[in-house]
Amino acid sequence: MIIGVPREIKSDEYRIAMLPVGAEELCQRGHRVLIESGAGLGSGLSDHDYLKAGAEIVPDARAVFSEADMIVKVKEPLPDEWSLIRRGQALFTYFHFAADRELTEAMLASGGTCLAYETLSDGSGRLPLLTPMSEVAGRMSIQEGAKYLEKPQMGRGILLGGVPGVAPAHITILGGGVVGANAAKIAAGFQADVSILDVNLDRLRYLDDIMPANVNVLFSDRHTIGQELALADLVIGAVLIPGARAPRLVRHEDLKQMRPGSVIIDVAIDQGGCIETSRPTTHKEPTYIVEEVVHYCVTNMPGAVGRTSTFALCNATLPWVLKLADAGIDAAVQKYEPLHAALNIRDGKVTNEAVAETFGL
Repeated sequence: MIIGVPREIKSDEYRIAMLPVGAEELCQRGHRVLIESGAGLGSGLSDHDYLKAGAEIVPDARAVFSEADMIVKVKEPLPDEWSLIRRGQALFTYFHFAADRELTEAMLASGGTCLAYETLSDGSGRLPLLTPMSEVAGRMSIQEGAKYLEKPQMGRGILLGGVPGVAPAHITILGGGVVGANAAKIAAGFQADVSILDVNLDRLRYLDDIMPANVNVLFSDRHTIGQELALADLVIGAVLIPGARAPRLVRHEDLKQMRPGSVIIDVAIDQGGCIETSRPTTHKEPTYIVEEVVHYCVTNMPGAVGRTSTFALCNATLPWVLKLADAGIDAAVQKYEPLHAALNIRDGKVTNEAVAETFGL
């Protein structure tokens, strides 16, 4: 099989979808690997690193898409790439279709086979290809929240951990999954006062067992969310329904309960956001203000720490790339249930129930 890895063109995206060791593994198994020139530079990986691993360096994305049987990416194809996709060509990347009807329709029209990292699920319901980036985003959310709580960034002027004699910041985390748990760990390390909200009591019991004393777990309902918003200096949106649009847990009018200069980091923005006032932003222009509340809704948060994120992502994706390349797309999807779950679009039809329900397809 010919596997193509184009350079990511999303704003401030510094990840690459394959490490040199991945290219070497594929080449040793008799496959060809095409890497767009300069694709790894944002992660500190040179064209020479890939050449040593046996990959071929091609000049541009058109050369990658025109030859490859399977495209391996980090982020969803952008409009400039849509026309490059060939009928029957496989794409393995993050798609987050439920948040983007235009992308969904473009991929249906392309005739490509779309396998989404975010819906690949193991037998226990875990999402092994979403987990590493959720870990990064969860940890980054506190880092970014701390920055935007500073007064020059239009925040309240709050230090997360406070100092002796001054109370720490109150951080409310909506969702106790991978993002929420990682955010809570980092926030607890800052000595902030932390609350995690979730609707899964078993998950709350687990988090209560493992979290330090400055992290409280609360059942999530409208009343509790409202009480927490009134207390919160920083709110982390960390809700996930695999493949589906994120539920809107915070309404526009709810922001009036929050104090001026409070900050919202909506990590769920990739799936449409769990805050009604959220809209996608970029690393260049990460924030905006609604009702005197600072909103940070960057859709590719881990892209800013490209080196860490690339290695974390590729460690998880490479085994599945190898399975797809060795068996072929159709056979691999039939043989491996996680890849069956990853299949979102095939031959102009939606094959993921959550995406189909979102758009009435």
